[in-house]
Amino acid sequence: MSDSIISVEHVFKSVTDSTGTLDILRDIDFVLNVRETVAIVGASGSGKSTLLSIIAGLDTPTRGTVRLAGQDMFAMSEDDRAHLRAQKVGFVFQSFQLLGNLTALENVMLPLELADRRDARKAATEMLARVGLSERLGHYPKVLSGGEQQRVALARAFVVKPAVLLADEPTGSLDFATGEKVMELMFDLNRELGTTLVLVTHDRAIAQRCARCITIEAGQVLDTTVGV
Repeated sequence: MSDSIISVEHVFKSVTDSTGTLDILRDIDFVLNVRETVAIVGASGSGKSTLLSIIAGLDTPTRGTVRLAGQDMFAMSEDDRAHLRAQKVGFVFQSFQLLGNLTALENVMLPLELADRRDARKAATEMLARVGLSERLGHYPKVLSGGEQQRVALARAFVVKPAVLLADEPTGSLDFATGEKVMELMFDLNRELGTTLVLVTHDRAIAQRCARCITIEAGQVLDTTVGV
């Protein structure tokens, strides 16, 4: 399909230790399209976060592959995979993953600087303004609230205008009201920038805001619901 951005092709993931082999993912197979919003849901331990890591190319499948923008990620070297990820993918995590020794502005500038963008400071300043943090540019993460830290993380993810945003339980560390504001902001930015959003969550209310919901149970796709 010409409008596909991610193709997950018969992905299996197993780990083996002294107690035997554990199958984490079993024959996961689906396609995600440009601008699509997709929730991956399932109980704790169902394999959804492992699947997200494989989609990102951060973890490798035992069998199968993932194509990002038509490129087979696991036919690449680690360096080439990292380069493709830097060009195409943004991340938002439950634990924010901000660098404590960098200010909010410096955290958002970092991916732009790694891409040798000369306008890093201007673009980062504008994105932080977009998420309502113009007054927090020089603040370090330790003096920001959880909601503010997650908005910095959103700004850092979206500032590179990624083709794909991968979010793993992005409101899991936040109270309900703050989480609602962060999700509203995430969907607003998603629409504005035309990003494909892949969201791992255990929260069905959040999942229902996505155009498609993929339910993972015991490492397999249990069902796919469109237009929930």
